[in-house]
Amino acid sequence: MSRDTQMQQKQLGELWPVSILTLGGGGIGQVWGQTTQQEAIATARLAVDKGITLLDMAPSYGRGEAETVIGEAFQGRLPEHVQINSKCLLGTDSAEPTMSKLEHSIKRSLTVMQIEAIDLFFLHSQIIPDDYLFPGDLAINQKKWSVTWSCYQQVVIPAFEALKAEGLIKAWGITGTGLPQTIKQALGHSTKPAAVQVIANLLDSAGGIRRFDDPAEPRNILAAASSNEIGILGIRAVQAGALCQKMDRSLPADHPDAMDYQRAASFRALCAQWAEDPAVIAHRYALAMQVDSVVLGVKNRQELMACVQGAEQGPLGPEQISDIDALGLIHT
Repeated sequence: MSRDTQMQQKQLGELWPVSILTLGGGGIGQVWGQTTQQEAIATARLAVDKGITLLDMAPSYGRGEAETVIGEAFQGRLPEHVQINSKCLLGTDSAEPTMSKLEHSIKRSLTVMQIEAIDLFFLHSQIIPDDYLFPGDLAINQKKWSVTWSCYQQVVIPAFEALKAEGLIKAWGITGTGLPQTIKQALGHSTKPAAVQVIANLLDSAGGIRRFDDPAEPRNILAAASSNEIGILGIRAVQAGALCQKMDRSLPADHPDAMDYQRAASFRALCAQWAEDPAVIAHRYALAMQVDSVVLGVKNRQELMACVQGAEQGPLGPEQISDIDALGLIHT
């Protein structure tokens, strides 16, 4: 398979150059509305043909569907210029079960995607202070999906470094959607992640994946990552569909993503005045932020090409960004 396009690239922290768009696994894993496996496979192949050099996958996307799509699309013959991410959700635990869970997850991903190593592997858990309790009922089982600072330092970092030494992964990172104080602490740690995934949208909203009441501070996290020369992948550019013309799935009216969609009505109206697709404008807004690459949640070739063509126009200009920010939509 050969590229027919050379997409603009940026340096991903201290790792390697990366295309300014990354293909995410949520869309092709049918998280963001329905598609077929055949269409998802065609979308993955087209993404590479159009110059995308990073595929951001996880076993949790469609219960393995996204990684299955990658395996079927490339049959173990992924072009040399393309890297693959994967992720694992850990809880607060001791070293042996943590390593066992990581190795099991990684080896399964390698088998399904038909590759020999994961280029960039992310801790997909919330990192929290040792004594932190999430609000309400979330506190009951938080040890299953959040990692305390002590566990992160004493268990997770050594495990990731050991996986690098084994050759199962080439680098590791964190998902920066947790408490800002501990995310920024991790970014400044002596053993820092090679990359971080950060909310990058015009609402500053994580929507339904936000689990705490404190201010989320995504732009401060972006600045902290940049100052520490850590690679930055911008996620949720269209905030789970809230910044698209229409939502691609049914949600209760009180769901955070549905509430964001209603809140963004003035943004869609502004895009209508500009005769622009809100999803494309939202992606171009994200490209203008302090990111190295924006992760796409596209589920078909039509959505992919709209984003590729938007990226070819370049990041949104300061005047349009100012008009959008003047709508007062930024989430606090």
